[in-house]
Amino acid sequence: MSLDISWFVEHWIASSLLVIYVSVLFYNAYVGNKAATGVGGYYVGNRQLGGTVVGISFFATFASTNTFIGHAGKGYDYGVAWFTMAVLLVIFSWMSWRWIGPPLRRFAAAWDALTIPDYIRGRILGDNPDAERHPLLLLSASVIVFASILYLLAIFKGAGHLFQIFLGVPYEVAVGVTLLVVVLYTSIGGFVSVIRTDAIQGVLMLIGAMTIFYFVTKAAGGIKSVGQLTDMPGKEYLFDLNGAVPFAVLLGVSLSGALKLIVDPRQLSRFYGLKSDAEVKRGMWIAVLGMTLILACMFPIGLYAHLIFENVTDTDLIIPQLVNDPVIFPFWVTDLLIVSIVSAAMSSMDSVLLVASSTLYKNIISPFKTIENEVRWSRAAVIAFACISAFMALNPPGDIVGITIFSGSLYAVCFFPPVVFGLYGRVASANTTLASMILGMSTLALWITLGLSALLHEVFPALLVSASVYWLQSSKETAAEV
Repeated sequence: MSLDISWFVEHWIASSLLVIYVSVLFYNAYVGNKAATGVGGYYVGNRQLGGTVVGISFFATFASTNTFIGHAGKGYDYGVAWFTMAVLLVIFSWMSWRWIGPPLRRFAAAWDALTIPDYIRGRILGDNPDAERHPLLLLSASVIVFASILYLLAIFKGAGHLFQIFLGVPYEVAVGVTLLVVVLYTSIGGFVSVIRTDAIQGVLMLIGAMTIFYFVTKAAGGIKSVGQLTDMPGKEYLFDLNGAVPFAVLLGVSLSGALKLIVDPRQLSRFYGLKSDAEVKRGMWIAVLGMTLILACMFPIGLYAHLIFENVTDTDLIIPQLVNDPVIFPFWVTDLLIVSIVSAAMSSMDSVLLVASSTLYKNIISPFKTIENEVRWSRAAVIAFACISAFMALNPPGDIVGITIFSGSLYAVCFFPPVVFGLYGRVASANTTLASMILGMSTLALWITLGLSALLHEVFPALLVSASVYWLQSSKETAAEV
């Protein structure tokens, strides 16, 4: 398979929009580069950003190819029970802005925190002179680096499928194109570039989600056409909460995905850049409403696909195939959607790259090595992470949702206790926090290894263990101090 030049001629609207889109990305990189005079400017925009752009960035960062490709397609396998994920995502979006954002922003500003391990250091280790090299911070940073690579791998897989189908290029070339674009504008412009770009991408994603919903619903026979599935042989499971998998397992998958909104470093880093609590309030409703609209449009697509396709084997390909079908979408709509879905992929990649590189630089390299040109090292880390993840995406270990859910489970068992409990006064010692992380991750791995995930999702027992250890031991420590 080779690049078909005629595609660019036929889809001249998409070609023109992609050129404009990439040009805007690089302009934002130029603006961001001017603001990146130090690591504070490069990673959190000197904490001077407004709630409107950060609110858009919040939902745009989360609703990537994971939503447009992975979540939308999974409805084909799980039916209406899959809407549990959408409901929890909206609820946890609100919780993140209402209960996590305000205190986290204040703590981050007070301690000049750039990363989640920085927050943990300020909250738990305090003025400990050896804090930077404490095993708790090194483990926290390592988890973020590992989980970020997994998440980037999943996004590269989604973007690769998009370009492969739309442009008619080999999957490997598609991944390479994605790598080149995202590395250039993210490494140059940093946080300011990412936020400015996400604001544009968020608007494109909203338009794209509504457009996909309209045309796919029309092709399936209208909103009420879903009722036809109840009369079709072999489709009854789509309306049974336990039809595809036990609901307890599906609830665990949904919870693991939703918990990321209050513990995932790429989401929490948005709060670091806000300049005031007033901006948190302004951004909250933008983020929640944007998330709600995108999810309401994309999650039903998997159900409608049963009325359009037969024998789908890879649900990650449902959206690309639908959008590329001229019977369903006029060519000019397809062209608009290509740009919209590409923007969905880019909006998460840039954020994850910044979080991973900031953690690597600030919490793994910096404690052991004196760094002279901090921004240059940060940019090198962005490039390295992107290249490693793109290489791994050439032979991905699973589907998009599966990969991202596992990374969400890691974040939940490690960071829920110190972040959520810690923000509201329940502060454990460093050793207790470290033990809760290790035991939580061990439970996660053991549950999966024993094959118990088919009965109950691994996030439930793992989170129960980590949260219980943190809470109970912190209670004993508090009582001992009294």
